[in-house]
Amino acid sequence: MESADDPAAFTILVDADACPVKEEVYRVAKRFDARVRVVSNSPFRIPDSPLVKRVLVSDSFDAADDWIAERAGPRTLVVTGDILLADRCLKAGAKVLGHNGRAFDSASIGSAIATRAIMEDLRAGAGSDLGGSGGGGPPPFSKADRSRFLQSLDTMLVQLQRGA
Repeated sequence: MESADDPAAFTILVDADACPVKEEVYRVAKRFDARVRVVSNSPFRIPDSPLVKRVLVSDSFDAADDWIAERAGPRTLVVTGDILLADRCLKAGAKVLGHNGRAFDSASIGSAIATRAIMEDLRAGAGSDLGGSGGGGPPPFSKADRSRFLQSLDTMLVQLQRGA
């Protein structure tokens, strides 16, 4: 097993402010002896582990995204619900996993970005045309999402461990 200081070890970078699966990441990362960096604009509790470190960034726009994207690479797995951050990390060679267990890759990111843009336009139109707030957003996080996330996280960590 690799240690927290081993440069060959892989790292999980968590876009943590709105992440509903932090506890799952900690649990699975421990099994794989993977480093975890929990990146956020606000402090919260993390497990007492030499493998898990909190990274507190400024509250400026995209500070957490920028920190993560600058450190993403072939030995990292990024956990995020932010499609634009996912795209930046994929371009850096990282593996990327959404909170719902959806793995992003070079084949799927383009359609995810396009869908995001369409939904943003629809929300903006609904808000201005109907006098509403635009509403919408992702569906509520479910047990199936959590289960799919755990399965995908395990699969991706096995791939990183094997150097795939």
